[in-house]
Amino acid sequence: MHDDIPLTLGRVKRVLEERIRPAIHPVSLPMSVTWNELPGEPIAPAEAMGLEYTDYSVGTIWGAAWGTTWFRLRGTIPADWAGKRVEVLVDLGFDKNMPGFQCEGLVYGADGITVKSINPRNQWIPAADTAEGGEAIDYFIEAAANPVLLDYHPFLPTTEGDIQTSSSRKLYTTRRMDLAVFEPEVHELSLDLEVLLELQAELPEGPRRMRILQAMDNALDVLDLQRITETAPAARAELVEVLSKRADESAHRISAVGHAHIDSAWLWPVRETIRKVSRTSSSMVELLGVDEDFLYGMSSAQQYAWMKENRPEVYARVKEAVASGRFLPLGGMWVESDTVMPSGESLVRQFYYGQKFFREEFGVTCAGVWLPDSFGYSPALPQLMRRAGFEWFFTQKISWNQQNKFPHHTFNWEGIDGSRVFSHFPSMDTYNSQLSGEEVARASRQFRESRHATGSIAPVGWGDGGGGTTREMTGKARRLADLEGSAKVKWEHPDEFFKRAKTELENPPVWVGELYLELHRATLTSQHQTKQGNRRTEHLLVEAELWAATAAVYTGFEYPHEEIDELWQQVLLHQFHDILPGTSIAWVHREVVVQYARVTAAAEAIIAAAQALLVGEGTTPITLNAAPFTRSGLRTGSAAAVAELAPATDKVTATESPDGIVLSNALVTITISAEGLVTSALDHATGREAIADGAEANLLQLHQDFPNMWDAWDVDKYYRNQVTDLRELDSLTLSTDEDGTARVLIERSFSASAVRQELTLAPGSKVLHIEQTTDWHETEKFLKVAFPLDIRAEHAIAETQFGYHKRVTHVNTSWEAAKFETSMHRFVLAEEPGFGAALINDSIYGFDVTRDSTEAGVMTNMRLSLLRAPRFPDPETDQGIQTHRYGLVIGADIAAATEAGALLNSDARTITGANGFDPLVTVEGEGIVLSNVKLAGDKSGDLVVRVYESLGRRAKGTVNVHRPVEGAAAISLLEDPLEGEGGIAELTDGAVALALTAFEVRTLRFKFKA
Repeated sequence: MHDDIPLTLGRVKRVLEERIRPAIHPVSLPMSVTWNELPGEPIAPAEAMGLEYTDYSVGTIWGAAWGTTWFRLRGTIPADWAGKRVEVLVDLGFDKNMPGFQCEGLVYGADGITVKSINPRNQWIPAADTAEGGEAIDYFIEAAANPVLLDYHPFLPTTEGDIQTSSSRKLYTTRRMDLAVFEPEVHELSLDLEVLLELQAELPEGPRRMRILQAMDNALDVLDLQRITETAPAARAELVEVLSKRADESAHRISAVGHAHIDSAWLWPVRETIRKVSRTSSSMVELLGVDEDFLYGMSSAQQYAWMKENRPEVYARVKEAVASGRFLPLGGMWVESDTVMPSGESLVRQFYYGQKFFREEFGVTCAGVWLPDSFGYSPALPQLMRRAGFEWFFTQKISWNQQNKFPHHTFNWEGIDGSRVFSHFPSMDTYNSQLSGEEVARASRQFRESRHATGSIAPVGWGDGGGGTTREMTGKARRLADLEGSAKVKWEHPDEFFKRAKTELENPPVWVGELYLELHRATLTSQHQTKQGNRRTEHLLVEAELWAATAAVYTGFEYPHEEIDELWQQVLLHQFHDILPGTSIAWVHREVVVQYARVTAAAEAIIAAAQALLVGEGTTPITLNAAPFTRSGLRTGSAAAVAELAPATDKVTATESPDGIVLSNALVTITISAEGLVTSALDHATGREAIADGAEANLLQLHQDFPNMWDAWDVDKYYRNQVTDLRELDSLTLSTDEDGTARVLIERSFSASAVRQELTLAPGSKVLHIEQTTDWHETEKFLKVAFPLDIRAEHAIAETQFGYHKRVTHVNTSWEAAKFETSMHRFVLAEEPGFGAALINDSIYGFDVTRDSTEAGVMTNMRLSLLRAPRFPDPETDQGIQTHRYGLVIGADIAAATEAGALLNSDARTITGANGFDPLVTVEGEGIVLSNVKLAGDKSGDLVVRVYESLGRRAKGTVNVHRPVEGAAAISLLEDPLEGEGGIAELTDGAVALALTAFEVRTLRFKFKA
């Protein structure tokens, strides 16, 4: 036979696009439209419906950026439409390629009850399932004029990302607001042809493909293009046979779950996300009502809480759907957070508050963590998931790797402590599936565990900006449930998928260590004030809990449960994976800075109130220590009069010459050149020099930084090819404090920016502290500070949550070469047998390490990443005054680095009072660190104490509570009892003995005697 395949394909595509799809709504008539454009922020629907509305003509431009316009649509169903399904069709000026990234609307009935949303891929509103002639239709639409920021030419700088700088130009022009007849058979025919057209494109040459092509030809042969409604059933009859052929027994199984992945902020502010959540949820509840097989899943307790507060009517429908098992709370987290930068305590609270909300509101405890889009995953996460009671982990983002393809789709992920969590990446490589033929075929073709396992997950729906699943997607799912040549698609709860996958993979492959994303590496640095606010507030809240708990037990202070909960939830929201990474619009980060200031003030007020009760009224200077290490003889959670603290027996000598400045105490000697660079850092105990011979440390380096894509997200490795060393010096000044601390003030200017550094060395300290203030006015530049160390380090040892992570310093393979920018928390250490040096910081997360060859051998160059200046999505990223605190720990090991980093991040406080006090809780045991002291969240008055092993080895010790207690138990991170031996904590004289494995996190609950 002749090759007629191209002819058939061309025929089907044209008829489908130009005749069949338009005939789904064959007749329509314009509605009567009135409108009211709001001048400012959105208002409550009840208020909006009571406004005065004026006449509006379709085709009139509307909507300045971030504005809200209310439309009222009224019409009457014609008598000759009786018995038909009637819908309202609304096109606000949509671009169908940008669902979630432009204008959208929420539809209300005249009674104020929400109906569903409209967006570029979901433009219909139900009017009447079986129309009656003369029936009146009356709808309100709350239309949001969100500007398109990620356009066809993406990453262009724009001021439209903040309502304070956006233009007043109107953005959208409506195209239709019509009543229309909906023809279900034509709709079904369009889906029949679409599924078959996409399926045949993925099939090899052979009988199945040929018969599909012939069936489509046959269908179009009986379809009268001038009488599509009448002839659609006959055309569908020609397709029954090919659509009824069943899939192979061994066909890949796709567990589909409706999904929208609504970013809690990104190219829109939090204010708009609150509305996006309600818009999407209303549509998904509506779709659940018309497709009995459909299941929809949504993560992020924060988003449910927004809905409960702002759209209670939508929330009531959601609660009903959750109760019926159709609307699925997923993930058990407060938001889909970044997992690389938040502290260990923050990740605990993500789980704690997320699961608490789902339990209290729905009676649901999530079995797995749902994180499709975060930018890499901490190796501490498996233990925390397991200790929070989670059984599985789901993500997708690692498929975005630039260089190396991840080798597994279903596997066990092992963390730093040895904990393993059963994990899955969808082989479809998307969390916004439309169930296209190409996606379904790819899921089957790429699945790495096909030898043993049968399926993968597909999150189905328009996402990022919301929108969710459409009736076209559910229609495709029905046809793909059991169709020859395709994977089998079934709506299924992820829990069911993971249960089945566990039985199929009795010995799953294992991935050990971090899940590093070979992309978006600059998210460790962009928007420094956001990152600084995160670090400082998460430490402040832990401190507030410590002092509030201590004061509650010692003085009867009323522990502020609700206030602390609210402050934690605010900080957790900002850890969302497009906020903390610095990849949101200017509006988002502007509001974040304001909220961090609010959280800081509130936490400081709690701390001040608790401390005032603890020290009593008086005029004696009292110092209090909240850091998890002893400071000046003062233990964690205790206070003493300043006069009682052990005075420093050491002193710093400082000498100045034309060659520079030399600082020396009993432990180290620091040499600073006339250019203000550190040329020597000598450790007296070992006689070792920390700075590489002939090199200079604390060297600021400026790079050109213009990645190929994703400006705020990415730094590409070629950035290193252009570097400017900032050596020019404006001033160099030496001073000495009364306590003997030496200070060197360095000022530099470069380009349009200026830097002021203060280097300090205190008596008895091995840390050269650096406080830096930068007046930053660069564009597309990357600022780093280099410390070339005379250390042959096989690994860079970087702190992560509740421990540390080792990364090799060589680039033998493409996997290591891809890690040219990596993460840390409070320290990174370079170490060889017998000697090491660490860099500590109070608000820095990114760094890089290179092995450089010298005449003396291999040296290790560690550089902290300080500031960037991308122009998308915020063209003013990091402009203005920025501050950093960091330091060089000379002669450091892991214990010294851990201690120095913790002390830098938790300053001592000195207030006036009558007396000091002993700590409520003390911890004994080498390497065991006190992480948190708080009162139990159930308001029982019980004490919760969390500790972890910090050195990466087994440890024994005790936790001591210095008030009478009558019981103790080990509990989960959710503060749940643990079953069996895991919950046993033997109490002896107020102490619990500990035997911890490497990096183990242990949470204990103590009940006080009445």
